[in-house]
Amino acid sequence: MSVIVRIPTPLRAYAGGQGEVAVEAATVGEALAALAERHPQLRRHLYGDDGRLRNFVNVYRNEDDVRHLEGERTPVRAGDVLTIVPSIAGGAGAPAELSREELARYSRHIVMPEVGLEGQRRLKAASVLVVGAGGLGSPRALYLAAAGVGRLGLVDFDAVDVTNLQRQVLYGTSDVGRPKLEAAAARLRDVNPHVEVVPHPVRLTSENALEVLAPYDVVVDGTDNFPTRYLVNDACVLLGKPNVYGSIFRFEGQVSVFDARRGPCYRCLFREPPPPGLVPSCAEGGVLGVLPGIIGALQALEAIKLILGAGDPLVGRLLLFDALALRWRELRLRKDPACPVCGEQPTIRELIDYEAFCGVPSAAPGGAEEGVPEITAAELRRRLERGDRLTIVDVREPEEWAAGNLAEYGARLIPVGEFVERMHELDSAEEIVVHCRSGRRSAWAAEQLRAAGFRKVWNLKGGILAWEEEAEAAARG
Repeated sequence: MSVIVRIPTPLRAYAGGQGEVAVEAATVGEALAALAERHPQLRRHLYGDDGRLRNFVNVYRNEDDVRHLEGERTPVRAGDVLTIVPSIAGGAGAPAELSREELARYSRHIVMPEVGLEGQRRLKAASVLVVGAGGLGSPRALYLAAAGVGRLGLVDFDAVDVTNLQRQVLYGTSDVGRPKLEAAAARLRDVNPHVEVVPHPVRLTSENALEVLAPYDVVVDGTDNFPTRYLVNDACVLLGKPNVYGSIFRFEGQVSVFDARRGPCYRCLFREPPPPGLVPSCAEGGVLGVLPGIIGALQALEAIKLILGAGDPLVGRLLLFDALALRWRELRLRKDPACPVCGEQPTIRELIDYEAFCGVPSAAPGGAEEGVPEITAAELRRRLERGDRLTIVDVREPEEWAAGNLAEYGARLIPVGEFVERMHELDSAEEIVVHCRSGRRSAWAAEQLRAAGFRKVWNLKGGILAWEEEAEAAARG
């Protein structure tokens, strides 16, 4: 009689890439023997030198572990499904028992053959680290908690800001000013009190990353800066853990699974980061609020698939999403033999200085400077003469503009009385210098931009008066 044997992703390379194989058999042992005869490369992964099924290979007939039935002598009927569940480094631990309340809570999972009771137990036994509790972290954490992942770690050190609420659905208005992890933990425990939420209120660094990541089976990364992204990648490679990657910008998103044990890592795709400032962050370039929900949910899906050993994870594939066109595109990724961290002769064997690697100056102690950053007239002139791309905004009145302006440098007029209504005309990805006559009105305008999420904003110190004095000084030599 014909039965289906489901092959987990790590073993599919030895079975012609197939996820399911139909064989003729009357017992579990006969089915596995027929599978190994058809795909000889599978034999050494299933059987030891003594010809017996390896101890770390579990087989389920439908939802039952055959070890608790008759082992390899367990009979099979037409239509039965045998699932091979090998031990995978970095995967979930031994399946955990479910309480009566959990059985009811997860009933919609358990009735699915792809999950079942055993899959739900694996979810409960698993641990996932969510790096970043922001736009992508919100849907990831919510869906992983709701799905019943037993231990959910969260890494973040920020507080909830009103600008977060447009997309970070973990938080509400009452959470503004509250530490993100405090608010997130309360929300997630309300979603599912059976999940252990472990806050990590730290900035990941080369000194602490391995210690933070080590206890988790799967790492899900959606950070918004390149130093942390490379840090997480390298730490996952060194620890032998899968890294579920996601990124978003404006209307576009990317998702992949980087697992150096069986495919490429992030460095195989992007060997080096772009120069600082070339690729704007979401704070600088903006992001459609619903986009993190789409990409973050896909990351949660990939993490769940890895835990269950179900489906085809995005290992070696990069999924691109264009929200405006509503189009998906998939690119094949290859492992780079010369990759410095997962290649044939790796040169990175420990975590490095990632801010230096990415060309990002280290953060000053105490956090960001108070007030609006200023740029002097002399520095502005030097940058303009150097050819730096700057957007200059004059917030004076039209009659002041007519008396003298910086139009030769591409300056544009947005009077202060119209400024808030016209901020959308400016590109937050550009570096913006705001000026007025003496710097007071433009300081207010710059504050409005920063409150709206613009980050590359400077106020011209002393305004147009300082610029004119600098011009006279330059003319005198």
